[in-house]
Amino acid sequence: MKDKVIVICGPTASGKTALSIELAKKIDGEIVSADSMQIYKDMNIGTAKPTTEEMQEIKHYLIDFISPEERYSVADYKIDAKKAIKEIIKKGKTPIIVGGTGLYVDSLIYEIEYPNIEFDENYRKELEKQVQKEGLDKLYEKAKQIDPQAIEKISKNDAKRILRVLEIYHATGKTKTQQEIESRKKEVEYDYKVFALNWDREKLYQRINKRVDIMIEQGLIEEVKEISKKYNKFPTAMQGLGYKEVVEYLEGNCTKEEMIEKIKKETRHYAKRQLTWFRKNKQTIWLNGANEMQNNISIILEGIN
Repeated sequence: MKDKVIVICGPTASGKTALSIELAKKIDGEIVSADSMQIYKDMNIGTAKPTTEEMQEIKHYLIDFISPEERYSVADYKIDAKKAIKEIIKKGKTPIIVGGTGLYVDSLIYEIEYPNIEFDENYRKELEKQVQKEGLDKLYEKAKQIDPQAIEKISKNDAKRILRVLEIYHATGKTKTQQEIESRKKEVEYDYKVFALNWDREKLYQRINKRVDIMIEQGLIEEVKEISKKYNKFPTAMQGLGYKEVVEYLEGNCTKEEMIEKIKKETRHYAKRQLTWFRKNKQTIWLNGANEMQNNISIILEGIN
């Protein structure tokens, strides 16, 4: 019998954090984040990182532990998440994986093995210079020619992931998609029970718009200024959604109103891509976000027993 691990995924602003904390309290669980932005220190508001109060004394793993200047790959995530899962099971508690980063979730539920790739720092700098000079469009098109399947899931504005597709191909001569297909051969270690939150699209978009307004009120602009002072530049993590738009505003490339609208629009697009991604996972049990929280918890408890 494999140990059970619960996964709660879904689009941004769908209520994953609140649901997972209530569930953890009910089943004596601990939470392992599957969010590629919440890993970063000092990036709290724009990543919707749960506060100490929100965590309600439930232990969270893989949040707030990497410097925004550091490189952190899916392979790194898988190693760290597996360590956390083992630690939770050893305590006799239930691991709950929570987050919206599809690659992180898939690395666990499909047991994808990521080879240790030696990245060429000079090539990365070359690509970054190209982005500064000519914008992202050319590199997006180049990545699309190399790996159309991978690029389907990536926004035209997601510099970090576009460069990743190019770097993997440069370092290995294989596409990211090829590598993932080849690496799904290992038996899955745990019995993953996957649940995803869904909302009526209009309602989800309202929740996203409201969340962005709250982030601005809470001081997202000040947070970005503080990070740029502390690290003496805008680190790579600043390419993340909600951060790069503030950087554009601080550099005088748009008005505050344009920045806010752009964050809302890009976040809505991101949510749409997340839903497309998670719908491909055939084992997923979908929960209605508009349900009473206790109803969704009951569905999860039924699904894991």
